Amino acid sequence: MSSATTRTFRQSRRGSSPSRQKGRHVNPTVTTVEPPASWGSNDLEALARYLGSPWYRLVGDLHDIIHVTTLRYASSRGLKNLFLPVTTRTVTCPTALGSDSEPVPVTVSGVNTYLADSMQFALEYGCRVAPGGCYTIMPSFRGEKPDETHLGQYTHSEAELPGGMNTLIEYVTGYVQALAGAILDGAGDRLAQARGDVSHLVRMVETKGKFAELTFDEAVCTVADVDGTVRKEGEWRTFTRKGERLLMQRVSEFVWVHHFDSLAVPFYQAFGDESGATAKSADLYFGMGEVVGSGERHASAEELRKSIALHGVNEQEYTWYIRMKEEFPMLTSGFGMGVDRFLMWVLKHDDIRDIPLISRTAEPKSWPASVTRP
Repeated sequence: MSSATTRTFRQSRRGSSPSRQKGRHVNPTVTTVEPPASWGSNDLEALARYLGSPWYRLVGDLHDIIHVTTLRYASSRGLKNLFLPVTTRTVTCPTALGSDSEPVPVTVSGVNTYLADSMQFALEYGCRVAPGGCYTIMPSFRGEKPDETHLGQYTHSEAELPGGMNTLIEYVTGYVQALAGAILDGAGDRLAQARGDVSHLVRMVETKGKFAELTFDEAVCTVADVDGTVRKEGEWRTFTRKGERLLMQRVSEFVWVHHFDSLAVPFYQAFGDESGATAKSADLYFGMGEVVGSGERHASAEELRKSIALHGVNEQEYTWYIRMKEEFPMLTSGFGMGVDRFLMWVLKHDDIRDIPLISRTAEPKSWPASVTRP
């Protein structure tokens, strides 16, 4: 983003006093574009509300900016885009320690399989044919009940690249800054008029050097004085949403947390110390909380098998993955960014269910007599 662009947005913010409207901070001197709040409706009239909404026209334009910028950024770093299947029998959320969701089973042409909860394993596979790294933007499916920050079907920007966790953190930091800059350049004026504030995008772009970084232990110490910020599950701990948000308030609005408890993250994340107590996993918090999840992978089959046993995973369900590590050992790291969560932050919105152009929330479980949704 040019210095002239950031200067323009800095000047436009002077003298504005945000107020509270429908639970969101906006500038009272401009018109605020709001979503039609029709995501849970199976009424045919919702179709007109969607298609006639300036909110979704704006979201559609942001989709295009994200797609083009992702392609340009990844290509500039030597990554290749790969076409990958949306079904898999190798899920990243097995029923085991470190998994926080359920896979979605389907039958396709008589074959029992799953809808992909992530392209991570396929992208690790892809790094063996595209050694400079690879990326996708595709749907992901998880057996989660939608709420203000979760969707059962969502858009996932993912990449796997050669190198360790520090290389990954640098890549992702540059990526989200590139997205914020491209959005300011391509839609900054519209966003300022529609939502009243783009200062958060400017601050991300203008952050010099690294975002704030803490180990998980350091982060826990930062918020542990407040009840309900850290959830303890025997041998492992994790942040609650309250904890994530308090951490951002006390440290920075853009903060990396890494080296989580090993049993709190999935088995495929590399050990962060010799004892295996921590993992080389890293989450980037901004906006509503965790927007990017990432980590370094086990480079060898030996370490992978140790982690599989530690997490209580059935090794037979990952036979090909282990064999790949044996035959083609490679140090890679990867990330997944929830595009819908990223757009919540861009739009300064508080309900992820308003983000998808076509909602899959609250659809009838049985096939309806009349199909009222696209």
